[in-house]
Parts: sequence; structure tokens; C-alpha cells
Amino acid sequence: MSENDTDVVVVGAGLAGLRCARALVDRGHDVVVLERDDAVGGRIRTDHVDGFALDRGFQLLNPAYRAVRRWVDVDALGLQPFAAGVAARNDDGLVRLGNPLAAPALLLPSVRAVLPRPREVLAAARWAAPLLRARPGRRLATSLTTASPRRDVSRREALDRAGVDGLLRATLDSFFAGVVLEDDGSTSQAYALLLTATFLAGTPALPEHGMQALPAQLAGRLGDRVRLGTAVDSVETVAGGAVVHAGGTTLRARQVVVAVAGQDAGALTGPDAEPTPRTKGVVTSWFAADEAPTDSHLLFVDGRSRPSGPLVNTAVVSNPAPSYAPAGQHLVQASALLGPDRPVPTEDDVRRHAGELLGADPRGWRLLHRHEVPHALPAQPAPLALRRPVRLRDHLVVCGDHRDTASIQGALVSGQRAALDVAAALAR
Repeated sequence: MSENDTDVVVVGAGLAGLRCARALVDRGHDVVVLERDDAVGGRIRTDHVDGFALDRGFQLLNPAYRAVRRWVDVDALGLQPFAAGVAARNDDGLVRLGNPLAAPALLLPSVRAVLPRPREVLAAARWAAPLLRARPGRRLATSLTTASPRRDVSRREALDRAGVDGLLRATLDSFFAGVVLEDDGSTSQAYALLLTATFLAGTPALPEHGMQALPAQLAGRLGDRVRLGTAVDSVETVAGGAVVHAGGTTLRARQVVVAVAGQDAGALTGPDAEPTPRTKGVVTSWFAADEAPTDSHLLFVDGRSRPSGPLVNTAVVSNPAPSYAPAGQHLVQASALLGPDRPVPTEDDVRRHAGELLGADPRGWRLLHRHEVPHALPAQPAPLALRRPVRLRDHLVVCGDHRDTASIQGALVSGQRAALDVAAALAR
């Protein structure tokens, strides 16, 4: 036995890998986490530029996620919530829609927007009806998927079947485009409803010190078990365990957990890995402004019949999250989709469209940074595969949001499932 021998090697210090490592440490196992980058977090990272906090791709944390409530010290993150709604620039002007239970100030604007549209409201209610039909005592995800998975269709088809059109259809399509990073309605209806239920249950927010505070908190509980700047070259399963080759170092372990992004996992897990799901990309531009373009805490989307630019959403982030900007300055984010058939939008197009949606003159904004994230989220087509297996073969497990739902919830749950599988194998 060499000095490098350990019970478990976890490759990757994103949310899934960190949760897996923590669960195993809590069970008394020796764990080493190897991370190729200079910080933990995977796709959840925060850059600091001129006193501004810039997340790599606009992201929000919903405290209503079960996994977050269970495994994260939410209070310690100092969450700064957005308003529970959306501002949609439509053909007639700007409308504000939201959850009046979470944001009472949106009650009257929402009523004014939907009152002249009773047919649209009824159609939207038909679309969301499965949320009400979920069986009591069962988790919503299970009710929406395992009960009758063949009924799951694309979000576009479900909205069409329900007859949702007009203002509400345009607003829903625009909002979901920024959440699931697609504007063709190809995402599973079941997944769209799961997200809807989560938005109704909790208000998305930003941690005081940026989104990277979330993985940093998880890693802080692991201490020196996390080794940064350590790229793994290969993973080899052998009789009685596995061998991990990383930068000239060989580590032997009884179990290995590959907790890297889906598009990278196959290179380490070998030919028996399941096909990697397609991914969706996003580009986020961050602008500094001397004056706030609006005092709204809402996310702004383009709900017009013919959108005038590339953005799926924009927001003055420093309104709900003042810690993201230095005193006297304001931070604007503007996000657009990336993909093989999409040209990367120019700064001029992004700036113009963001100003148009916010109703402000963007010419004085200063570009701070532009994050291009080509593999931001795994696609979630219908029928929704709620949970993919984590065990690939003896001594080798894989986890990440590509094994569960494409979300913070999915990443944490996948890490926990991997840990339980590994713990059971170690006990045999």
C-alpha cells in the first residue's frame, strides 16, 4: 500500500463532486478530491473586476430547492432576492407579471396585464394543470414523470395543446428561453413544470459574495482533501479498485467518482459510459453604469412578436444585489443563447437590445467582461429522464447534473446518489 492510497478519489470539485465527497467524509471514509482548475465550483465561478462581482454566465440560486435546504447553509450565503416576476417588453409596451404572494407589489400590474385576457389565462391554467393533479404524498418530480412518462411532450407542444398564445405565451417562451437556454420549446414539459413549481415556492437570489460562494461553502467543509490545479489524465479500473493518473502522480483507490461535466466525462469513464446529452450555451455580457438604467428588481425579457435583438434576458443586477457593484456604480447583465447555428452576438447588438428592454440609453455603459459558456446546461428533452444511473462498473461511479435534472438541485442530488452507491460498495 502506498502513501497515496485512499478509499475514494473524486474527480472534479463542482457541486456534484463536493456533495459526494462531503457525504462520504461524514460516513467516515477517506476521500481525495482532484480539481484541474485553480478554484472549486466547476461551471459556478465568480470573477471580480474593478470591484464588481461577475458570475460566469448569469445564474441564480433558488432557496426552494430541496437539496439546497438540506445540504447548504443558506443563511450564511446572505442571499439577495430578485423580485418574484418578470418584466416583458411586448408590442404594446412593458408589462410586469409575477407571483403576488411573494411580491405583493406585482399584484396590480399583473391583474392589469391579464384582466383583458381571460382566454389566455384559462389556457395557461390548462398548461399548468398537472401541477394541481400531482398525487398527494409523492414528490412532484415523481408524479410528473414516473406516473406516465409517455405523456411527456416538449414544452412547445404542451403549450400548443393547451392553446396558450398571446401575451402569456410570449412571456412564458421568453422567460423559459433564459432559464433552460433554448428558444425552440424543445425542453420537456415535465421539466418546465418542475421549474415553474420551484419558482412559485421560492424566489431566486444571488449570494452576497457571488455564486461561487455556494461551492466555496461546500468545499470549506472538506479542508485539505481538495487538491486544486490537479488535472486527471486517466482513470483505470483494476482488480480490487482503481488507479487515477494525475500530473505524474498515481493514486490508488477502492472507488473512483468522476464528477466532471457531461461532455468531459466520457474521456475518463471509457466506452461503456452512456451517451452524453446535448448541451446548451449562453454568452453573458456585464456592463458598468454610472446611473441605474431602471430601479426595477425584475428580470427583463423581449416578449414581442418579433424580438429586436439576441438577448433572452437582461437585468440591473445591482438593484436586488448591491454587493455585486462598488458604491455609486451599477451592474447590468445581458444574456444571449450560444449554439452551433447561432452567430455570437456583437457587443453593439447586445448593448442596444439591453437598453431597449430596460428603457434606457446604453451608450455610456462600460463593458466589464463577456463570458461565453458553450456547455452551460445539459439539454432536457422529452420524455424527461429524471435519473440516469451513476454506477458504470465495479469501482467506477459518475455524477453531475447530466445524471439528474440540469440544475443546482440535480447536481447536488446526483452527488448524494453517487455517495450512497459508493458507501454501499465500500461496505461490502
